[in-house]
Amino acid sequence: MAKERNRAAAERTLMAWIRTSLSLITFGFGIDRIVEAIRSSRLSDSGRVDISVRLLSIGFIVIGNLSLMVAIAQHQQVLRRIRRHDFLYTPMLPIATLTALGLLIVGTLALIILLVR
Repeated sequence: MAKERNRAAAERTLMAWIRTSLSLITFGFGIDRIVEAIRSSRLSDSGRVDISVRLLSIGFIVIGNLSLMVAIAQHQQVLRRIRRHDFLYTPMLPIATLTALGLLIVGTLALIILLVR
């Protein structure tokens, strides 16, 4: 019964990471589409803004994809551990910390780009 609860918890954790990754990817794509719509309506003629926003968008999409890949790998690792008869807890890669660091890097780069403009 405990193994089934652990498996269900692993499934819920993976679903949470899917939602988080999808949000990051969607946010990055949305930013790019909004800037493209503004540019096409001729409200802005600055190519420099487009490049910085494009980099920000790509950063969010890359972080979302990487987070999802690491979450899937971690989920498979947890399932393999649960299947063993001698289930032993061992610390795993902190996906949340890695994602937060990635977002910190993207945010810092965005701030630098905005300050340099």
